Amino acid sequence: MIFIKRRGNECAKRIKLRLYPNQTQQDQLWQMFGNDRFVWNQMLAMMNERYQNNKDLPFLSKFKLDYLLKPLKQEYPFLKSSDSSSLQVVNASLYQAWKNFFNDKTGKVGKPRFHSRKYLKNSYTGKSLVRIASRRYLKMPKLGYIKTSKTDILKDTKIKRYTVVLEPTGKYYLSLQVETNPVKPFKQTGKKVGIDVGVTDLAILSNGLKYPSFDGSYYEKQAISWQKKYSRRRHSAQLLCLQDKNRKVLNPRSLGSFLNWQKAQRTKAVYQAKVAAQRKDYLYKLTTHLVKQYDVIVIEDLKVKNLQKNHHLAKSIANASWSMFRQMLKYKCQWYGKKLVAVDPKNTSRICSKCGYNSGEKPLNIREWSCSKCQTHHDRDINAAINILNKSKACIVEL
Repeated sequence: MIFIKRRGNECAKRIKLRLYPNQTQQDQLWQMFGNDRFVWNQMLAMMNERYQNNKDLPFLSKFKLDYLLKPLKQEYPFLKSSDSSSLQVVNASLYQAWKNFFNDKTGKVGKPRFHSRKYLKNSYTGKSLVRIASRRYLKMPKLGYIKTSKTDILKDTKIKRYTVVLEPTGKYYLSLQVETNPVKPFKQTGKKVGIDVGVTDLAILSNGLKYPSFDGSYYEKQAISWQKKYSRRRHSAQLLCLQDKNRKVLNPRSLGSFLNWQKAQRTKAVYQAKVAAQRKDYLYKLTTHLVKQYDVIVIEDLKVKNLQKNHHLAKSIANASWSMFRQMLKYKCQWYGKKLVAVDPKNTSRICSKCGYNSGEKPLNIREWSCSKCQTHHDRDINAAINILNKSKACIVEL
C-alpha cells in the first residue's frame, strides 16, 4: 500500500490485491488485454495516416478519440467485451503520448509506437465501479464476481481507478487507486536525525546506529541461474524452428510449442519477484521504524541516476534502492505528521563534524580517519550523517 497524495481531509493510496480468476475469467482477461492493444494500434494508425496526409492539422483530442470508439465497436464487436472506460483510458494515454511528442523540444520523446503482443505488459486500466461483494470477492465490470485476497483493507475507502495486471510469474493482481481518511499521526518524540545512505549499510544515523542493506543474494543467484537456462533453451528452440522452416516440414514447430523455455521464464520471474517483494518489505519496515522514532529526518539530496553512471557502483546502488528508500520516507513523513528535509550533499564526507575542517577527498576504501586539525577520530559514515544533520540548520529544503 503506497501513499500518493493528500486532498483536504482525504488522502489517496494505491492498494494491490491478488486475484484468483477462474478459467472463463482468465479467457476474458486475455481478451481485454488484446482489446486495449487493438484499440491503441487502430487509433495510432489512423492518427499516423492523418498526420502524413496533412501535417498542419492539429492532432485529435481525447474527446474526439472517445467519439470514434462507437463506430469502432460496431465494426469490431469483440471490443464490447471490454470495460468501456478501459478503452477510454487507452485513448487518454495515446493522446498524452502525441502531446508529449509535439511539445518536446529536446527531441528525446519519440513518436508513439505500435504495441506488440510479444513485448507488451499484459494489463488494462478502468475507471468503472468496483464493488466489494464479500470478504474474499469483488464484483468487477464484465468479469462479475471474482475471488481476491482479503478485502478488509478496502473498508472506508472510495475506489477511483483500477488496473488488472498479469505478472510474468503467471499471477494476476488488481491495483486500486482509492481515497480514504488520513491515518492517525504518530506521537511526537522531539528527536531529529541525519541519515547518510551507503552500499554495505543502507542507513547510517547521526547517533551512531547503522541499518544494513537488504541481502537478497540467494534468490538473485537463483534468478541469474534460471536466466541462463532460459536463454539457452530459447536459443535451442529458435534453432529447431528454423530447421523445420528450412526443411519445409509439413507441420513446422512454433516457438510457443516448446514448454521448457517457458518454464524457465516463469521460474526466473518467480525468483525476481521474490527479491523485489522482500526488498520492498524490508524498506517498508525500516522507514516506518525511522518515522516512528524521529520527528525530523534529514537526508542528502542525491541524484541517484547520475551516481548510477559509475559502473563499479551501479549494481550496489540499485540493490540498496536509495530512491525507493527516499520515496517511502517522503510519503510516510507526510502521512504521519513528521518532517523530511533534504540538504546539499557537498563535502559531507570531507568535513570534520567537530571542528569543521575540510581535509579533502578520501578514497572509498577509507572507512575511518582522524582530523589533522583537532585529531578527532571519525567513522566516515557517521561523521557524514552528523554533517548532514548540521547542514539542515543552514540549508533546508523540506520535501
